[in-house]
Amino acid sequence: MERILIIQSAFIGDVVLATPIIEKLAVHFPEAKIDFLLKRGNQKILQNHPKLNKVYIWKQNEFRHLFKLSSIFKRNKYDLVLNLQRTIASGLITVLSGAKVKIGFSKNPFSFLFDEKVFYKFNGKHESSRNLGLIQSLTDKTYISPKLYPQKMDYAAVAKYQEFPYLCIAPSSYWKTKEFPQVKWIELIISLDDHWIIYLLGGKEDFSFCEEIRTHAERKNVINLAGKLEVLASAALMEKAKMNYVNDSSPLHIASAMNASINAVFCSSAPYFGFGPLTINSKVIEVEKELSCKPCAVHGKNECPLGHFDCAHSINIKQFDKPKIK
Repeated sequence: MERILIIQSAFIGDVVLATPIIEKLAVHFPEAKIDFLLKRGNQKILQNHPKLNKVYIWKQNEFRHLFKLSSIFKRNKYDLVLNLQRTIASGLITVLSGAKVKIGFSKNPFSFLFDEKVFYKFNGKHESSRNLGLIQSLTDKTYISPKLYPQKMDYAAVAKYQEFPYLCIAPSSYWKTKEFPQVKWIELIISLDDHWIIYLLGGKEDFSFCEEIRTHAERKNVINLAGKLEVLASAALMEKAKMNYVNDSSPLHIASAMNASINAVFCSSAPYFGFGPLTINSKVIEVEKELSCKPCAVHGKNECPLGHFDCAHSINIKQFDKPKIK
């Protein structure tokens, strides 16, 4: 096998959970050139990845770009195209690629034209394991964890923040019912030893949200880094944090890929769907009382359908691990 293309055009966290496929293919087909297709805005998570030949960027809102990419992929004459997405557009690209072997999940509308389709279901198995199932017939059943590769410049960018012991909090989420409320994050910060330096992480769009948390926490050692670090630099910072507090969102998977310490808050969702933490030093934080409405959705919603958001507000801050500073 000489040329392989992996397609994962969803969120950054989904791209991170596709990285075990890169690792396994690199082991079983060391001479193959492995390319990756992701959506515009996510490319930096795989920047300078040592096991990738090329990262293609999909401008998803431009229909003509779909056919342009398909034409490029056809000229590349791939031996294998792996489609991790279950969308019409990604299925069309897979079919138009003309690859010798096309593999994807059965839920893709074009899966009837794939050479091999794998059934996708929520059965408690982790998403990274489901992804690896796509290549099981070509490789083996051995599990490989997600892995990211921050570069020297990424570690250099965060070195000044690592002079003293610190914690990281990534408080925001694209889906609001997956997002632990501001007031609860503030409550958590106040409950922590005030000698910790606490870094708030996120993208540029999260700066205001993080700034409100920093301001209302009224703690001098809380520093808002949202939008100030590239994604792999944030990964490098999370790697050495004494603890990372995250939602069921992309930062959770980034922390897992760095084998970092994690407390992951699951509000409306549940680890059963397959998106929980993967590191040894990790803990899932959920509401302790039984709620008939939880989980309400796999991907979350813009607001609680019932208006109370008990799956978040009823979480006791005492449930979190609070490391001691020496």
